[in-house]
Amino acid sequence: MNLGLFLLCLAYILSQFYRAFLAVLTDVLGADLGATPDMLATASGLWFLSFAAMQIPVGWALDTHGPRRTTALLLLLGGAGGAAVFAMATTPQHINIAMLLIGIGCAPVLMASFFVFARMYPAKMFATLGAIMIGVGSLGNLAGSVPLTWAVDVFGWRETLWVLAGVTVLIAVGLWIVIKDPPAVGGDLKGSVLDLFKIRALWFIFPLMLVYYAPAGAMRGLWIGPYVTDVFGGNAGIASLWMGCAMIVGTFAYGPLDRIFGTRKWVALVGNAMACLFVLLLGLGIAQGYWSAVALFAAAGFFGVSFPLLMAHGRAFVPAHLAGRGVTLMNLFGIGGVGIWQVISGRMHASLSPTAANVADPYQTIFLFFAAMLAIGILIYAFSEDRID
Repeated sequence: MNLGLFLLCLAYILSQFYRAFLAVLTDVLGADLGATPDMLATASGLWFLSFAAMQIPVGWALDTHGPRRTTALLLLLGGAGGAAVFAMATTPQHINIAMLLIGIGCAPVLMASFFVFARMYPAKMFATLGAIMIGVGSLGNLAGSVPLTWAVDVFGWRETLWVLAGVTVLIAVGLWIVIKDPPAVGGDLKGSVLDLFKIRALWFIFPLMLVYYAPAGAMRGLWIGPYVTDVFGGNAGIASLWMGCAMIVGTFAYGPLDRIFGTRKWVALVGNAMACLFVLLLGLGIAQGYWSAVALFAAAGFFGVSFPLLMAHGRAFVPAHLAGRGVTLMNLFGIGGVGIWQVISGRMHASLSPTAANVADPYQTIFLFFAAMLAIGILIYAFSEDRID
């Protein structure tokens, strides 16, 4: 299983890369395919929406067939297939199709890891193990910044995507060969995702899951690049790199805090409130230069990655025989939210025109929208029941 988890981690590095790399490709895709930022916002949103739509069937597959077949097959067909479509794209519509397929391929990767953690490791270690997986996997976030910029400049974006397709095939085949499925839960226990909706405590966690990652995920995945370029004439790759690094450090920081402070609710509540503050400052136009903007993006990224903690909080209310459905349902809200807000933000950008006095106006409106959604989620989450395993 150690080798299997290692390969799942490599697959998650790819997943993180695929969800964030469009921010760096904005200029070349615009030049070669005529893709505008709002078009790429839609493509990025389709990745998240297809990823989210797969969570319910992935949860069923994990509980029924285990992580081996679920992850290897979807990553091979969707992940590698989508990367190949991207490499051959000649119109923005082809990018939409590619991102849709890649989202399907990446859908089971992290949840397979969380399924293994829930079924084979002590419950008190769930948040920490999840943070380690996400933190290491977030190296893909970094690869989608300066290294990708270099690869595109040296080899070209199509050649780079063909290499990524090949790497995705190798990892998928490796998962099929080495990963081991956890033993089945004893007894004749049955249930469905509908049983999870009957758990009242989860209803106070779902709203924050729906909005918590929208600012960090959408800004790192797309808006940071055009914002720093259009407003300050800065380097998109460097800005993305710093925000990606901050998100990795933040993920590791969240991991053990529930055991240190003896609470999950209040750590997540304070952390997301801080994320909301920094997104709000971006929306208010506090940044007066490139590096001050990068610092605010990095701070929002650092506090906006409470995923392992929120997952641990929700999983504490889920019975063991529904572990797969439980973690994927939580992830449905988390990733689906990003897809929804990303598509909406793309429409907002397309409908808003920068003023002569302030080219940042469309971006600031988007950031204020993200801050408002996050504030609503935090308010509802404040009434949630705390639980430590």
